[in-house]
Amino acid sequence: GLEQDRKSLELKKFRERFDNLDLNEEAKKRVDEEMQRYAMLDEQSPELQVVHQYLDCIASLPWKHYSRDRLGLTRAERILNQDHYGMQKVKNRILEFIGVSKLKKSTKGAILCFVGPPGVGKTSLGRSVARALGREFYRFSVGGLTDESELKGHRRTYIGAMPGRFIQALKSVKTGNPVILLDELDKMGQSYRGDPLSVLLEVLDPEQNREFMDHYLDIQYDLSNVLFIATANVLDTIPPALKDRLEIIPLSGYINEEKIQIGTKYLIPKVLDESGLKQEQFRL
Repeated sequence: GLEQDRKSLELKKFRERFDNLDLNEEAKKRVDEEMQRYAMLDEQSPELQVVHQYLDCIASLPWKHYSRDRLGLTRAERILNQDHYGMQKVKNRILEFIGVSKLKKSTKGAILCFVGPPGVGKTSLGRSVARALGREFYRFSVGGLTDESELKGHRRTYIGAMPGRFIQALKSVKTGNPVILLDELDKMGQSYRGDPLSVLLEVLDPEQNREFMDHYLDIQYDLSNVLFIATANVLDTIPPALKDRLEIIPLSGYINEEKIQIGTKYLIPKVLDESGLKQEQFRL
């Protein structure tokens, strides 16, 4: 009947999507099982939507699809200078990191952590690093996070189960090597719902994250090509085990002279542009 036609159309669409993906063996096997299950289920079954959602999640991930890194130092320096005033030490450290990545042809292993007071540009520096490398950028805050299923997802037996934040990030950016910024690392909590810290330790370990297992996806997924950057206001509250994995780059506040330069060179042109005014219509 009509329902059967709709279902075979959905199956055909899924097959086309999976044919264009470079799935690993485990994922291929799981997809075959779930497709068979989908074909067997009755149209009225509540399970049908669950299986459909799961197959859609696997099909939406960027399996072995990566953007090309741009590791030119001159271009990276130009972008960092365009986006931020001063901060020479920090910029040099970032350029050093890009230079090393160029030599070893990979950004694996290093996890940069910008530490400094609010408003000095930690998050926007992360965005600039992504722009300099020609990578996609995704930011989420781990401040106040107490539930490990936020990061690792819920098992599919639960109603309304969803994948964790890392899998959601990859679905959103559509490449397997984005820059993921973990904001407010120093404000992460802990509760009876599990310990998000242990998940972060796994994700930030270059040896373990190539086999990251999300509870919802339930297939090993390789996160080793993602460049993780963290930000924090203070270091005291970051547990030592996590601190050891980070390369800490301190950012200090600005003195008044620097604030004037930032205002005239960066903020005023931006505000003028947003409000549609020309330079001659504005007087300070």
